[in-house]
Amino acid sequence: MILSDKTIFQLLREGKLRVEPFSEDLVQCSSLDLRLGYQIARYRVKDFLDVKNPRWEIEYEEITSEGFFIQPKEFVLATTLEYIELPEDLTAFVEGRSSLGRLGLFIENAGWVDAGFKGQLTLELFNANSYSIRLYPEMRICQLVFAMVDQKPLRPYSGKYQGQRGVVPSKIYLDYKGR
Repeated sequence: MILSDKTIFQLLREGKLRVEPFSEDLVQCSSLDLRLGYQIARYRVKDFLDVKNPRWEIEYEEITSEGFFIQPKEFVLATTLEYIELPEDLTAFVEGRSSLGRLGLFIENAGWVDAGFKGQLTLELFNANSYSIRLYPEMRICQLVFAMVDQKPLRPYSGKYQGQRGVVPSKIYLDYKGR
């Protein structure tokens, strides 16, 4: 079941859902908008990305009030301004905003936030347009659509991205550690 604005507000009031910083105007009829934070990151690679061996370099960039450009066909990582904490019986879908999609900006975060997750979201942004797009910190960048899980999971999220703050690059290489 997708949660309505009434239920989202209720969970926030009860402290079961945490969003910081929070602003009431972020709550839509059946979603919660999140804003772009102040940091992006770009992979700098000489030849290829290897999922077992993180030989890549990450170039972090602070976003000023002037914003930043995402070039045509460019991929960057970004962070949300908001830090969220989901209870163990609530999950969320991450959706890009239609207004940005209509400019050719794809916004993902693997599309899912597991029950029990705590942290800022790292978003994957891709400019599918033929033109640069300028983005600004604190602009509404994506939305969370919440759903209750049928019962508390045996193992709520406690993975490698739990508690993350700022842009966090892929940690897929940890899947192969000790193998």
